[in-house]
Amino acid sequence: MLRRLLPRLACLVLPLLLSFPAAAAELVGRVSIVDGDTLVIHGERIRLWGIDAPESAQLCRGRDRKPYRCGALAANTLDAFTRGKVLRCPPVDGDRYGRIVARCAAGATDLGQFMVARGLAVEEPQYSRGVYTADQRAARRAGRGIWSGRFTEPPLYRSCMHSGGTTAVCSDGGIGWR
Repeated sequence: MLRRLLPRLACLVLPLLLSFPAAAAELVGRVSIVDGDTLVIHGERIRLWGIDAPESAQLCRGRDRKPYRCGALAANTLDAFTRGKVLRCPPVDGDRYGRIVARCAAGATDLGQFMVARGLAVEEPQYSRGVYTADQRAARRAGRGIWSGRFTEPPLYRSCMHSGGTTAVCSDGGIGWR
C-alpha cells in the first residue's frame, strides 16, 4: 500500500517544492539595482517588500514645480546606498512576475524603510500592514523626495504607460496625482 501511495504523494508535493526553490532560502550577497524597489542578487530578481517606488523613467514635480526624474533618483539613491555592501534578503512572498518579494537589509538598515523615509517610495500598506506608515508620514510632513511636490502614484503611472501613454503624459496630472 505504501508503494502505491508514495508516487501519488510525490506527484502532489514535488511540484510545490520545485515552484518555490529560490524563495525558500535567504538571499545574501552584493546587489545590482534595477530600479527603486527591485534588485538582483546572484541572478535572482527581488522586489522589495511593502513599498512601491516611481518607475525609472517616471517624472515628478519638485517644490519649484519643474519636472525631475524621480524614478531615476530613487534607483540611483538605492544604488549608492547599497554599493559594496552585502545585503540579506529573507523572502516573504513571490509576485505575479516571478520575482521574489523580500525584506532586504544592509546591516541593520531595512531598505524599504530607507526608501520610504527619504520620500523615494510609497508604502504599500496592503502588504506591509503599516510597518512604514510613520516613516511615510514623516517624509510627507518634511516634504522629502516625491513629497516635495507632486507625483503620480506608481501603479497608475504603470497602468497609463501600458495603455500607450507617454512618460510626460503618464507622469503629469490626472487620476492618482498627489
